[in-house]
Amino acid sequence: MADRPPPTLRLHIDKDALAQNWRALDRLSGPARAGAAVKADCYGLGANTCVPVLRNAGCRDFFVAHWSEVPAVLEHVPAEQLSVLHGVGCAAEAEYARATGVRPVIDSLRQAQIWTEGGGGPCHLMVDTGINRLGISLGEASDPAIQALSVEVLMSHLACADEDSDKNTAQLGAFREVMNKVAHRETSLANSAGVALGSKFSFDLTRPGLALYGGVPRPELADTIRQVAFPQARIIQTRQIEAGESVGYNATFTASSAMRVGVVSLGYADGILRNWGGAHFEEGGKHLPILGKVSMDMIVLDLTDAPEIGEGDWVSLPYHLPDAARQTSLSQYELLTVLGHRFG
Repeated sequence: MADRPPPTLRLHIDKDALAQNWRALDRLSGPARAGAAVKADCYGLGANTCVPVLRNAGCRDFFVAHWSEVPAVLEHVPAEQLSVLHGVGCAAEAEYARATGVRPVIDSLRQAQIWTEGGGGPCHLMVDTGINRLGISLGEASDPAIQALSVEVLMSHLACADEDSDKNTAQLGAFREVMNKVAHRETSLANSAGVALGSKFSFDLTRPGLALYGGVPRPELADTIRQVAFPQARIIQTRQIEAGESVGYNATFTASSAMRVGVVSLGYADGILRNWGGAHFEEGGKHLPILGKVSMDMIVLDLTDAPEIGEGDWVSLPYHLPDAARQTSLSQYELLTVLGHRFG
C-alpha cells in the first residue's frame, strides 16, 4: 500500500509550554499538588500527545469524564492515578472500574449503592456545593450509602471561580461543612480558575484543565500561562482576482481592486467556525486577512502584501485563547474542544 501523503493542515502542540503550564499551576497550588483534567481527549489536543507530557512534568492525578476515555489514558499512566468524573451509572461500569483499578467519582446515592453492591473499593466522592450538576447534596452526606464508601478524595466543583463572586466563598464554606460529615483521605475543590483564587481553595489536590492547554480563566494567570495549540494550514492554491469579483459563498466579499488570494485547506469542519470571518492568518510577521465566509474545508486569504507566499507554503491562525475568544465570541473551552480530527 502506498505511503500516506503528508497532511495539508496540522496542529502544532508546544509540549514545553504544556509542561510549564502544569508546573506553574502546581506551584500556584501551594501546599496542594496539581492534577490534570484530560477529558475530551485533553480538551481536543490529544491524549496520546498531552498525557505523557503531563506525566513527565510530575502530574500524578488525571481526570476524564467518560469510561470510553479510559483506555487511551491508561496507555500512559497507572490505573490508580486515573479517575472518571461521571461515576458508575450501572453495574457494568462498576465492574469495569474494579477490573481496571480506575477510580470512579461517586456522584449520587444511586451510584453509591451500585458501587457498594458490586463489591465496593476505593473511590472518590463529588459533593454539590452550589453548581447543581453532579454530586450528592449536603443533606445526603450522612446517608448510610455514603457513609459505607471508602472515599479517597472528597471533591466539589466551583461554579463561578472565573469571576469575583460571593458564590465562591459560599461554596468554600459549604465544602468545609461537608468535610466534617464524610470520612476521606484528601480533599479537592479548585479548577484552573480556582487555583488563582488562592491557597484557601487549594486543599490537597487541585484539578486544572483549561489553563494547562493555554486558557486564561482569570487575569491573575495571564503572565503565567503559555499558548499550547497552534493551528496551521498549507496554501493549496493561489489565484488573481479582479476588481468587482467576489469570494466565497453569498459573495460577502467583493474586491475593490485587483488582488492575489490563496486558499488554505482548513474550515469549519476543523473547528475554525464562520465567526472567524474578519480575522487573519499570519506568516513571516505579515497579516493575511480572511476574505468572505469560512467554508467547510477552505478559507480564502488576501495575499496581496505577501507575494513571497505561494502554493505549498504554511500559514498559521493566531490562536492565543483569550484573544481568539474576543475575536469569535466563543469561550476558550469551546475554542479548544471544537478543533477537528483532520489535523496531522
